[in-house]
Amino acid sequence: QVKLVESGGGLVQPGGSLKLSCAASGIIFRSSTMDWYRQAPGKQRELVAQITNYYTTNYADSVKGRFTISRDNAVNTVYLQMNSLKPEDAAVYFCHVLGLSDWGQGTQVTVSS
Repeated sequence: QVKLVESGGGLVQPGGSLKLSCAASGIIFRSSTMDWYRQAPGKQRELVAQITNYYTTNYADSVKGRFTISRDNAVNTVYLQMNSLKPEDAAVYFCHVLGLSDWGQGTQVTVSS
């Protein structure tokens, strides 16, 4: 059974930083491509960042240069370091395993002064 548990969200002022974590189980993590998605109210869920099992990374244009995705295969965890946060980054953030239909509960990020 696939389980994805996101954490690290919260309230931050514009320009601030947060680091999200996603602990995965029930998969062969080291062989999996991991994604971070986000969904703001009234909007579709969008892909924010991806890291392959070869550590290749890809980012949405809106977060390039501000967000960094990373992984630690020793603890089956993927991270999303978010810097220079903007109000438009506010959303529920989800991690996802490429090719699977499972989702975690997400973690809320609020960017507001």
